[in-house]
Amino acid sequence: MGYRSRVVVPLFDYFWRFKLTPAGRMLVMALMLSAFGFVSIEIPVYQVFCGLFGLLLAVEPLGLLLRPRLDVEGAAPAKVRAEEPFTITLRLKNGAWRPAFDLMATLAGLPKSMEHLNGDAYLPSLRSGQSGVLPVNLVARRRGVHRLPPIEVHSTFPFNLMRFGGSRLPAQSMMVLPAYQSVERWDVPLSQRYQPGGVLLTPRLGNSVEYIGNREYQPGEPVRHFDTRAWARLGRPVVREYQEEYLCRVAIILDTYIPRRLRPGRDGFPQLEAAVKLTAAAAEAMSTGDYLIDFFAAGPNLHVFRSSGNRASFDSVLEILASVDASRSDPFEQVSPVVAEEMLRISTAICILLDWDDSRRQLAEHIVSAGCALQVIVVRDDPTTLPFRVDGDLRLVTASQVNHGQLHSV
Repeated sequence: MGYRSRVVVPLFDYFWRFKLTPAGRMLVMALMLSAFGFVSIEIPVYQVFCGLFGLLLAVEPLGLLLRPRLDVEGAAPAKVRAEEPFTITLRLKNGAWRPAFDLMATLAGLPKSMEHLNGDAYLPSLRSGQSGVLPVNLVARRRGVHRLPPIEVHSTFPFNLMRFGGSRLPAQSMMVLPAYQSVERWDVPLSQRYQPGGVLLTPRLGNSVEYIGNREYQPGEPVRHFDTRAWARLGRPVVREYQEEYLCRVAIILDTYIPRRLRPGRDGFPQLEAAVKLTAAAAEAMSTGDYLIDFFAAGPNLHVFRSSGNRASFDSVLEILASVDASRSDPFEQVSPVVAEEMLRISTAICILLDWDDSRRQLAEHIVSAGCALQVIVVRDDPTTLPFRVDGDLRLVTASQVNHGQLHSV
């Protein structure tokens, strides 16, 4: 690595991208254009060059003399939703004896998938010992786990040409959950296989076990089940008998296989992103009913998540979807037998696929042979590899329909 790469380029990036404000960069460009005045001192543009150069010479020492010394506090949210703006509130305190002017926040090295919405927001002044609040509004365009760079708080006083000061908030990590449109009605095909879970597993409140009658007391019965009136009438211990409700366990299987011949665009693979959004909508629809959700991500390794039937389980599915990546090798030959074994405890499977070919068809056959009800949704803009018969529980949707919230019922 040469001297230019090690020293010159970093210095140029620091000076041009951070040190100079947009107005300062315009001033430097005007300074370089007016440098043609050196051809002759009789050309009036030479005086323009001298004036601009003198302005820069005056700004630098004055800014260094009045640079702020601040205590910065604040924290980024641990989780945000893609495409939804969020705010990091910076709490500033001026610990110097002199006032601080024109305080702004900058995020150098912000990922391309994130945007600083109020980069021109500033705090006019802070007296010595005074505290203030500076909001930083951001938006994340893509899901995933992102590293937020340090937030630099600086002063552009005087003349808003250069940045001075180096107070910062340390770098932080945050999870961006996928954005999705809710589906109003999701018709789930049900099989005759139910999971005995009882009302403790249901996400709904206010349910209770069903009373079905009385029977004689057996050693070890809970005291709260004693029926005192029947005991007094019969002269022997009698307990009430209850029957737990049975819940349906639904498996949501996400296909992440993208052939190697396809290249990602600026926002990744559109079909995969649409499939992730549709999976999130399916998980939300299942979490509001009396269903237990099992989530499967079919990649190089089969990722399995079993829910406990509450809202926290849906949030966990969103966290998994935030970090799901494309699989560039066909996983179904190894995954299908494992999925079939898992389906022995599942009543319904919802497969969200990116294509319909032999390997995916075999996956569907394994699920059906395990005795599960099956719903297949293929998210694809181009024709499928094999002919796909659209029927009641077999559906073909486009990425545009998912992204624009045009699926009101499935």
